[in-house]
Amino acid sequence: MTPTAYKQAAHTNSYEFTQGSGYQLPEYPFVPPPELNDSQTRRHPMVIVGGGITGLTLACSLANLGVPAILLDEDNTVGVKGASSRGICYTQKSLEIFQRLGLYDRIAAKGIQWSVGRTFAGEDEVYSFDLKQQGGYNLSQQPPFINIQQFYIEGFLVERIAELGHVELRWQNRLTAFEQNADFATLTVETPAGTYTVEADHVIDATGSHSPLRQWLQVPFTSKRGDDRWCIADVRFTKRPPVERHTWVEAPFNENRAVWQHLMADDVWRIDYQMAPNADPEYVSREDVVRERLARQFGPDTEVEIVWVGPYAYRSECVHRMREGRVFFMGDSAKVVSPFGARGGNTGVADADNLAWKLAAVWRGRAHPALLESYGDERLEAAQQNVLVTNRTARFLRPADGVERLFRNAAIGLAKKHPFARTLMNTGRMAVANPYSRSRACTYAEGCAAGQSVQNVALRWANGSAGCVNDLLNWAGGDLLLLAFGPLGRADLQRLKTLTAGAPMRAVQVPVGRERAQAVEQVRDPERHLRAACQLAGTGWALVRPDGYLAASGERIDGRLVAALERSLGLR
Repeated sequence: MTPTAYKQAAHTNSYEFTQGSGYQLPEYPFVPPPELNDSQTRRHPMVIVGGGITGLTLACSLANLGVPAILLDEDNTVGVKGASSRGICYTQKSLEIFQRLGLYDRIAAKGIQWSVGRTFAGEDEVYSFDLKQQGGYNLSQQPPFINIQQFYIEGFLVERIAELGHVELRWQNRLTAFEQNADFATLTVETPAGTYTVEADHVIDATGSHSPLRQWLQVPFTSKRGDDRWCIADVRFTKRPPVERHTWVEAPFNENRAVWQHLMADDVWRIDYQMAPNADPEYVSREDVVRERLARQFGPDTEVEIVWVGPYAYRSECVHRMREGRVFFMGDSAKVVSPFGARGGNTGVADADNLAWKLAAVWRGRAHPALLESYGDERLEAAQQNVLVTNRTARFLRPADGVERLFRNAAIGLAKKHPFARTLMNTGRMAVANPYSRSRACTYAEGCAAGQSVQNVALRWANGSAGCVNDLLNWAGGDLLLLAFGPLGRADLQRLKTLTAGAPMRAVQVPVGRERAQAVEQVRDPERHLRAACQLAGTGWALVRPDGYLAASGERIDGRLVAALERSLGLR
C-alpha cells in the first residue's frame, strides 16, 4: 500500500471560535492494521465506526461479553481537539452501566456528585429539588448524577477495553466508502499508511451528528434548527460557588437571558450563557468579553482562570429508523438533542448498552437474529421522547412571541408566589432511564413493569456478604436473569432446571424474610429493595435482561415464563 497524506480530524459541533488554556488530551499511537498487508479481505463480526462515548461504550460492552470487534476512529485522541469539554453530566443509569463495565470507581473518584438543583428568575428562587429524596433515584448503588468532562469517561473506556481484550481500537482509521449486500458489508478505510478494506457482519454507526453513513445510505430523518445561541465558559474560581446545579431562567447579569452553572472535575465550573439570537460567535467568545460576563455574575474581584470557551448553536434531529440493512445507528448518528437535561451522551450510552447484549446473544447463537429488531423498537422510542422533551425546554427558554411567551411569563410570575406553579419552570427535565412501551422483546401484562429499568440495588449473598444487581448481571454473563421471589416447590425447581439447561438463562431464588431457600443459587433481599426495583408486590418471578431492563414478570413458573423467555430471545 502507498502511504497517504492523512488529513487530520476536523473539529465538530461548529466550535470554530475557542479560547482558553484548554485541556490536555491523551494521544494514542497509530498502529498499521494487518489488512494493509493482506491479499484477502478479512471478515469481522462487528465493526464500530466512531470512538466517542457511544462507540467506546459499545466496544467496552462487547469486550465485557467476550465478543470480538474492531473500532475505527479518524482521530488519535478522545474528546475533540479544540472542543474537548462537551458533555459533563452523567445520569444514574449511565453510572450503573459503567459500574457493570468496571470503570465506575474511576469516574466517581474523578467526578463531582450532586443531587440538588435550584432555579432562579431574577433574584428569586422559583424551584428546587433534591434527587436523593426522590423515589426514582434513592435505591441504586449509584448517585443521581456525577459531573465529569466527557473526555475523561472516554479515556477510562479506552483503558478498560485494553484490560478486557477482544476489541481492537484503530486510531486514525477513517471510513471513506461503504457498501452492503444481504450477507455482509464492505468498508473502505483510509490510514496514514495506506487504504484497506474490511468486511463486517454488522456495522455500528457512532460517528455523530455529521454521520457519513447516514448520508450515504440516505436514511430519512426529521430535523429542526432553532436560532438560539449559547456560549460555554469552563473556568476556575478563587471563590467556590455551591456544589449544586444552579439555573437562571432570567439572569439579571446576562441581560435577563438563561444561565447554567455546574461544577465538574478538576475544580472547573461549566457556565452556559444564553446569547442574543443574532450574537456574533467570534465576539461573544473573545476572552475580554467572557471575562466581563463572568465579572457581572461573580463580582469584579473574583479571580478567574479561563480553561476553555466555545460558542454553540443546537438543533434537533431524529432518524425514522435505527437500522438500515446491516448498519445500526446510535448516539448522535441516530438523534441530536439540545443539551438541556443531559439527554445527549447519556442516551448514547444507553443505545450502546441496549444493542451490545443483543449482538452478543445473536453472535453466540443464543438468540434469534430477529432479536436485533427490538433495538429499533426501544431506542427509537427513547430518541423520540428525548427530542420531544428537549424541544419543549428549548421553547420555554426561548419562547416565540405570542402564546409561548405569555405562558412563560405567567409561569414565572406564579412560581414566585405559589409553590404549585414551581414545577412549571422547565429548565431541562433531567434524563432518566427511558421506559420501553412498544418492544417486541418485552412481555406486557397488567401489573407488570416490563420495559422499565431495574435499578442497581443492594442485596446480600447467601453467606451474608454485600452484593448488587450488577453483580448478578455480570454473573449471568450476557444471559437473561430470572429472579424467583418466595418459596419454590419441587415442580418449580424442576422447571427451572430444565429451562436453565436448555436456554440462555440463569435463575436465582430470593427467599422472603428468613425463609429457607430451596434453590442452590440464592440471594437475600433484607430491605426488599430488589423486589421494589422489579416492581413486584408479592411473590413471583422477574425476568431481567443483561442491560438491566425488566423483560417480563409473573406469579407462577409456568408456560407464561416460557413464552416470555422465547419473546426475549426473538423467538416469538
